[in-house]
Amino acid sequence: MFTIGDFARYGRVSARMLRHYDAIGLLRPARTDPASGYRFYEAAQLARLNRIIALKDLGFSLQQVGAILDEQVSVPELRGMLRLRQAELEEALTAAGARLAQVEARLRTIESEGRMSADDVVVKRTETVLLAELSGIAASYGPEDIGPVIQPLYDELCRRLAAAGVTAAGPGLAYYEDVPEESTGSTGSTNGGGSDAVVVHAGMVVTPEALAKAGAKTDGSSSGRSGTPAPTGLGFDVVTLPGLDCAATVVHHGPMSRILPTAQNLAHWIDANGYRSAGYARELYLECPPDQEKWITEIQEPVVRA
Repeated sequence: MFTIGDFARYGRVSARMLRHYDAIGLLRPARTDPASGYRFYEAAQLARLNRIIALKDLGFSLQQVGAILDEQVSVPELRGMLRLRQAELEEALTAAGARLAQVEARLRTIESEGRMSADDVVVKRTETVLLAELSGIAASYGPEDIGPVIQPLYDELCRRLAAAGVTAAGPGLAYYEDVPEESTGSTGSTNGGGSDAVVVHAGMVVTPEALAKAGAKTDGSSSGRSGTPAPTGLGFDVVTLPGLDCAATVVHHGPMSRILPTAQNLAHWIDANGYRSAGYARELYLECPPDQEKWITEIQEPVVRA
């Protein structure tokens, strides 16, 4: 047997904690000396202690821990519970990281106010492009809602393009639009409508020849004039996206989670130079290496003279 001090050392806990567990009936000593009151533990009790600490560290209350252990949960059942709790904590950690990134973006926006050079913005016409695309709906146009939607879309699009044998002929290009009225039960507009949701289009530049070689049902010509995506039968849509007659463009460096300062600086420039926005900005992903800090993205905001 071990004294409470030795058992605490082997279990990597404090003797005070063991006394508390004894007091609430969670982990009783194997023997208590009736004369001195000293507590003694057996090595076999380390198994219960390990379970107590694991469950407690995963967020269960001591009362819940006691109930779980009293039900004599099997090792596979306990492993399943811990895996589930682990997944929940990892999800919470990811969400907290995303919120932290947004806080950082807001701080950068505040710090960079008024420091954007006019040389950073280029007003130009963009070209019409043929895109293979997948689309989804984000709860809002905020980076915290766009990111979790657009990244899986691009991952899946790249997988489907590879499966179809279609090689991208240019960079990725994302564009956005209001959710159609019939999908929202309201106008679906961010300009006074009843929904903040937006349709996210994740596209990759392709060629008609590559699509035809892969056996696509359309080469994009049937949908090109209206800019309406059309199915290909290959697991993705194709659209001929018209160019922008007049776009205020700026290059953003780094992950898209930190796009806010760049986007708001562009808004200041548009307002200060006699333009107004004519719709959602497009995002042309010029360079997207594994390290997102090295991403280079051109923001293309359609504008007209105010």
